[in-house]
Amino acid sequence: VHYMKNFIGKMAIDFTLPAVLGDGTITKNYNFYENTKGKNVLLFFYPMDFTFVCPSELLALNNRSSEFKNKNVEIITVSMDSHFVHKAWQKTPIENGGIGDDIKYTMISDIKREIILSYGLQDEVSGVAYRGTLIIDKEKIIRVQHVHDFPIGRNIDEYIRLFDALTFHNKYGNVCQAGWVKGDNGIIPSSDGISDFLASKSKDL
Repeated sequence: VHYMKNFIGKMAIDFTLPAVLGDGTITKNYNFYENTKGKNVLLFFYPMDFTFVCPSELLALNNRSSEFKNKNVEIITVSMDSHFVHKAWQKTPIENGGIGDDIKYTMISDIKREIILSYGLQDEVSGVAYRGTLIIDKEKIIRVQHVHDFPIGRNIDEYIRLFDALTFHNKYGNVCQAGWVKGDNGIIPSSDGISDFLASKSKDL
């Protein structure tokens, strides 16, 4: 029996690996902690370049990159492909299954599957990573952990919502009810707080 590892509340794993940076340059020594100091992080694992669901996810990330940047979020994607393959995928036109040369975030090459294995995300049959997503705060604490099977693409807007929820809680101390969106008040975390909330909002959930 295999159990998914739980990383909630734990420190994110540091690493130094090759990468294609958001400005298109290649580096052999991208250090995670050094390059994300003082920032929230969306750590986004995916199976492989030149596949089917993956380009839709990476383009959806890129289309929202300015929103993440405005929330002090660094986007980092990870797969087992080499940094050269990442670059070739960027050079492939979108209409031909590529992701284009305007990718604004860092793409990590985890050829030896060091980070993929450390987070328990490798599929034992294919050897590639599941669609794993980690939301990591400025202190490098993992706050959200999601894993999708291969056929199921992720909703990138949900990760924007989750970063909004994390920022809201850190600022006000209130907790976020089911379906919370930016602008909602949240729940005062007390017996009276939840009683008052449910009395007025339970039918809206």
